[in-house]
Amino acid sequence: MERLQKVIAHAGVASRRKAEKLITDGKVTVNGKVVTELGTKVGKNDDVEVEGVPIDKEEPVYYLLYKPRGVISSVSDDKGRKVVTDYLPEVKERIFPIGRLDYDTSGLILLTNDGEFANMLMHPSHEVDKVYIAKTKGIPSPEQLKQLKKGFTVEGEYLKAVHAKINSTDTRKNTAIVQIVLHEGKNRQVRRMFDALGFPLDKLKRERYGSLDLHGLNAGDYRPLKPFEVKQLRQLAGKNVK
Repeated sequence: MERLQKVIAHAGVASRRKAEKLITDGKVTVNGKVVTELGTKVGKNDDVEVEGVPIDKEEPVYYLLYKPRGVISSVSDDKGRKVVTDYLPEVKERIFPIGRLDYDTSGLILLTNDGEFANMLMHPSHEVDKVYIAKTKGIPSPEQLKQLKKGFTVEGEYLKAVHAKINSTDTRKNTAIVQIVLHEGKNRQVRRMFDALGFPLDKLKRERYGSLDLHGLNAGDYRPLKPFEVKQLRQLAGKNVK
């Protein structure tokens, strides 16, 4: 079940805000009855009409994209910058990214039109591993890596890693390659954590999301998820829910 305004927005009829106004103005019906409550939730079997026109119902689709650096994790950008959906021009469904990778971060991002699936994966209580590789300016000590796992507050927000380890170091250039695992997806979380410890990042890449990785893909490539991969992700999120 999803909020009515979200279903309308995902159908491409209007923005979320405009969809809310359409509802409160009495221009939306569910199963033939006018609905004006914004909290109303509808399922796949409900018939939704906006100003008398049925909204299209799409079959759920699931894609994995290797997001390059310098791309916005959104379906549009008011500054005209490249967005993740630009890399899937042949996909006709109204897909959106599950969570975000910031502009300067590359790596694995999922896109779908299945809101329930997206919400399941993004909720931190479901503990889906997100594995990143970071190149740091400076070499963190074992104690500092422990601090990442212990967690700390940055600008009033508590940030915590599940795991962190150094894969390699370059003492001449004073850099390190660090693997860090998150369950959360807070805004610029990895960069903010390393910045707080005094190790700004040269590069950041998400290499794995749950059971999925970037094997066989180059930056900008995408592929549909196989049915068993979707099932694995659902099982992983369901198993870990608290």
